[in-house]
Amino acid sequence: MNILVINCGSSSLKFQLIDAVSEKLIAKGLCERIGIDGSRIVYQPAGGEKQITETPMPDHNKAIQLVLDALTNAETGVVKSLSEIGAVGHRIVHGGEKFASSVVITEDVISAIEECSDLAPLHNPANLIGVRACQNIMPGTPMVAVFDTAFHQTMPEEAYIYGIPYRYYEKYKVRRYGFHGTSHSYVSKRAAGVLGEDIGKLKLIVCHLGNGASVSAVKYGKSVDTSMGLTPLEGLIMGTRSGDLDPAIIEFIAHKEGKSLEEVMQILNKESGVLGLSDQFSSDFRDLEDSYQQGKPEGTRAMKAFAYRVAKYIGAYTAAMNGVDGICFTAGLGENSPLIREMICGYLGYLGVALDPEQNAKRGEDLVVSTKDSGTKILVIPTNEELAIARETYALVK
Repeated sequence: MNILVINCGSSSLKFQLIDAVSEKLIAKGLCERIGIDGSRIVYQPAGGEKQITETPMPDHNKAIQLVLDALTNAETGVVKSLSEIGAVGHRIVHGGEKFASSVVITEDVISAIEECSDLAPLHNPANLIGVRACQNIMPGTPMVAVFDTAFHQTMPEEAYIYGIPYRYYEKYKVRRYGFHGTSHSYVSKRAAGVLGEDIGKLKLIVCHLGNGASVSAVKYGKSVDTSMGLTPLEGLIMGTRSGDLDPAIIEFIAHKEGKSLEEVMQILNKESGVLGLSDQFSSDFRDLEDSYQQGKPEGTRAMKAFAYRVAKYIGAYTAAMNGVDGICFTAGLGENSPLIREMICGYLGYLGVALDPEQNAKRGEDLVVSTKDSGTKILVIPTNEELAIARETYALVK
C-alpha cells in the first residue's frame, strides 16, 4: 500500500509518498508560499531529478491538487491514478490530552483537534486545512492523524504538571505536552535496533537538535519527560526561541521598554535563542559553527550556551530515569554536527562517555559514535518522521 504523508503549514506543504510494505520512498516534495505571490512546487521522484515549477497556489486545495497531479503525471509521475494511494497520513502538532495515539480521522476527531487549536494556534488550523483539502479531492481515501504530542502522553503527572494553581490545569489543561514526539518515538525504537537490545529494557535520552530542539527521556520505550512544554517555547535554547527563562523577565522587559505582552512573546519566539545570543548574527548553526571555530565572540557565546543547556537536560533526565543506557543525537544539527556532539559530550564524563573521533566525524547513517569501552553509548540516528507517520497510518488502515 502506498501512503501519502502530508505535513501542512500555514503557507507550505511538505509531502512524501512511501510504499508502506517495503518502506521505500517513492517521491517527495514541497509546496511553498501558498496564498502568496511567487508560490512554487518542488517535486522529486526517488532516484529522479528535482523539478521546480512556479505556479499560483491561492489555497491549500490547489496545493494538494498540484501534488496529486505531480504524482500521477504521465511522464514524471510515480503512480498511474489516485487509486494507488491507499491512505493519507497527516502530521497534527497538538492533540492535547485527547489523543495518546494516532487515529483515523472522522468529523469527531476534527472537532477534537479544533478544540486543541488554542494550544497551537499557528499549527493546528494549518494542519486541518491540509486534512480538509485532501478530503475534498480524495473523498474515499482514509485519512489518519499522527500527533506530535501523542508519544509524550505517557509522562507521569509529576513530570507534566506545572507549579501554578491546579485550577488552571483543571480549567484550561495547562500542562507540559512536549513536541517532536514522532521523531523521539522513531529514534528511540531505531536506537534499540542498532544496539540489538529490547527497547523495553533500555533507558534512552533522545536529543532532537535543530532550529527547533528538544530532549526526551525514554524509559523502557515510553516517554517519561521532555523539554518542550505547553508550547514549543520551553526547554532548550533554539534557533530563535529562548527556551527556559525566569518568567519575571517578561514583565521586566515589558516595563523597561514599554512593550505589550504580545510584543515580548514575539521577541522570545522570533528574536531570541542563538539568534539573540549571537547579537542577531545568525540562527543558522552552520554560521555559528564557523564563527566559533574562528574564535569570534558571537558564535562562541551561542554555541557554548546551547551545548551547556543540552548537557544540563541530559543530566536531569539521567536522574529522572535513575540511569541511562544510551544517548541519541538526531535532527539537522544532532545528525550533522560532530562539533556540537563533542561539545555536549564533554560534560558527560561522569557517565563514562568517550567519543570515537573517527566515528563521530561520519554522518548520514545510523552510528554508534562512542568508543567500545564508553560507559554510556552515544548514537547518531537520522530521524525519519515521514516514515514514522507512514507506519502509524498503515497500521491503522491495512
